Amino acid sequence: MTDVAEAITQAHHEEWARVVAGLARRFGDLDIAEEATAEAFATAVERWPADGVPPNPGAWLTVTANRKAIDRIRRESKRDDKHKEAQMVYDDPPEPLGAVDDERLRLIFTCCHPALAMDTRIALTLRMVGGLTVPEIARAFLVQETTMGQRITRAKSKIKAARIPYRVPSAEDLPARLSGVLAVLFLVFNEGYLATGPDTDSVRHELTAEAIRLTRLIRALMPEDGEVAGLLALMLLTEARRTARVSASGELVPLDQQDRGAWDATMVAEGHRLVRERLATGMAPGRYQILAAINAVHTSARDIRDTDWSQIVALYDRLVRLDPTPIVALNRAIAVAELDGPDVALAAVDSLEDKLAGYHAYHATRADLLRRLGRSQQSRTAYDKAIELAGNTAETAYLTRRRDQLG
Repeated sequence: MTDVAEAITQAHHEEWARVVAGLARRFGDLDIAEEATAEAFATAVERWPADGVPPNPGAWLTVTANRKAIDRIRRESKRDDKHKEAQMVYDDPPEPLGAVDDERLRLIFTCCHPALAMDTRIALTLRMVGGLTVPEIARAFLVQETTMGQRITRAKSKIKAARIPYRVPSAEDLPARLSGVLAVLFLVFNEGYLATGPDTDSVRHELTAEAIRLTRLIRALMPEDGEVAGLLALMLLTEARRTARVSASGELVPLDQQDRGAWDATMVAEGHRLVRERLATGMAPGRYQILAAINAVHTSARDIRDTDWSQIVALYDRLVRLDPTPIVALNRAIAVAELDGPDVALAAVDSLEDKLAGYHAYHATRADLLRRLGRSQQSRTAYDKAIELAGNTAETAYLTRRRDQLG
């Protein structure tokens, strides 16, 4: 029974997106595709323990889901042409599984269409491509289950009403659309890496793992794209440090205080390999590739004192030209503090006040720089503001202790 349960779990991971994508292409309806796939897996849970795991689980699920979809269309059909359409589909044998790889890519681009709000894209991607249940997604983003269900239902309705095409974008549109897909996955990863809810785990491994899994899927489908490789490398090099990021008492452990021996060496090695492969192409790196390279420098140092800060600042200089946002400027200033001193960094940070006054990391960075400069009272005030704005419990605990240590 354990083997059967493991086989169903593995099939869910490997085949969910493939089956949903195949049904979505065939029937042109995400509702039908999702529900029929879910019913097929429910049938597998009932039948496989008694009948045994089929030799090709993916093909079994595809055939079963197709039959479930056709049954639903027949039940809902009021017109003859609908019935005939369903019968024609029924008579058309399912395509071999090897033919649907690009269908998963179509499904991802549909779920991440720019006509949908970002939070909707995230929810729809996790449901349709990741196969997470509505309660799981609702818990991940700290909203009511009914709210999340309505959000996903509205998204599917909008796709149908707006006739959003179920296809991979044209060559000229692909870079812009792909960046939107990667942004969705990066947001999912970040919510797991530093969860924003005060009443949830500080690090949400199920979300970081799902983001990595889906990015691996896109990497398999688009192996030549540098930014896909860059995002995967960035996620791996960040996730590798997960077990060292929170102390036994539930407090965030900053990079300079982490036990580097606790980092996942396999993930670090894979992340470094991806970064080296991209550098070897000689092509100008994009945002995710530069962020991955910065993390590669951090994870290459055996000790924080061995960190090549000049290289990190140089990489941030490239990133600022490519992505001139206040948060990138803030992160560059943190690196500058290690190279040129906290006074130089503080001047750079203070220039960002108008743009980052509501961002907890801005105040946390100021607090640390002021502490290093011996300006304790100003540091305490900055820590108070950072604590007020921070949502992550582990981060709040760390900031509170640092504030309380001030003289």
